[in-house]
Amino acid sequence: MCFNHKNIRHMYIKSLFSFLVTVFLFTSLAKAQKESPYETSFKVDGPIIAGGIGLNFLGLNLIKNKDELTIAEVNALDKKDVFFIDRFAAGNFSDQADKDSYIPFFGSFAVAPIMAVLDKNQRSHAGQVMVLFVETMAIAGASFTLSAGLIERSRPLVYNTSIPMEDRTDKDAQRSFFAGHTAATAAASFFAAKVFSDFNPDSKAKPYVWAAAAIVPASVAYMRLKGGKHFLTDNLLGYAIGAGAGILVPQLHKKSNKVNLSVTPAMGTNFKGLSATYKFNN
Repeated sequence: MCFNHKNIRHMYIKSLFSFLVTVFLFTSLAKAQKESPYETSFKVDGPIIAGGIGLNFLGLNLIKNKDELTIAEVNALDKKDVFFIDRFAAGNFSDQADKDSYIPFFGSFAVAPIMAVLDKNQRSHAGQVMVLFVETMAIAGASFTLSAGLIERSRPLVYNTSIPMEDRTDKDAQRSFFAGHTAATAAASFFAAKVFSDFNPDSKAKPYVWAAAAIVPASVAYMRLKGGKHFLTDNLLGYAIGAGAGILVPQLHKKSNKVNLSVTPAMGTNFKGLSATYKFNN
């Protein structure tokens, strides 16, 4: 049986969003334990996740309705017109690199759920962690799909005159900006590292976990660049947005230090006044 990458991608997108919705519905009612570093709320996180998923579908619809380039438009493209930082990648194409990029891409989505089960400190809060994971991926996905649907930028492979014209004019080849695979992988891997660090602040494994979180999306970015799917700046932006979502979503849900201020009368031999006491609760 033969599968093309478009079918695989569409199957993946549909299964991913089905998974996200299922996980959210299953876990959103779970109450956070006192030991968790995070606070989640159905009335706050529910609308964010629902809105993120809705924006994803809007973006996917925009991508679906993009126009193909005409042969004349493709022939008019010139590498010299490409931004100088990206110019070296214009014309890149490797079907094998494209295929290989899906290995760490898909694998990254399993890291957070696996760590939530294997890490003893996360295990009792796995439902809460998955809600945050869904939220992270929904935000990262929405940023990519909307950009890809609204912004016209040909992939590097379009500049390669040795590949069939039908591949160069295809609408799928007109959404280089920005790198969705890189963004999604970075979001998933940096999320896993951030959550592990928050649950295990004294772990000696933290440097290795963060190193892995940085390397995995970088490898995807390299293969997408080599495969002619994205330019360097597409990957850099995708990496930054994905990493930002993976770190910021958990960080914004961390329990804030609460300061309790109590003021009581104070009297001494030579003075009368007030005594203020600050108490910090984590």
